[in-house]
Amino acid sequence: MTQRNYLGELELMVLLAVVRLRDDAYGVPISKELLLIAKREVSAGSIYAALERLENKGLVLSSLGEPTPERGGRAKRYFRVTPKGVRALKMTRAALTRLWNEIPALNGWPA
Repeated sequence: MTQRNYLGELELMVLLAVVRLRDDAYGVPISKELLLIAKREVSAGSIYAALERLENKGLVLSSLGEPTPERGGRAKRYFRVTPKGVRALKMTRAALTRLWNEIPALNGWPA
């Protein structure tokens, strides 16, 4: 991952949600996961834009599921993390951990 390919906050959260959801990673469950775990409400458009950026970087792959009647015959687009995506997550976690370890306790700082 080069300097220009660092993960943005939303990309990082979406990528982590894809990892957590495994085979059920598509727009609606990703949105629910972000609300449940990160307490962040994110529009479907923002999620799909982040997924497209992640796919363009080679960090996720997508595939179409079977068309379903409840979706008007449309198929769901499922996402999975690539090995490059796993490496990006590990590198990001290591960088953030190093940064946090260098910060003294935030006691006394305004919230």
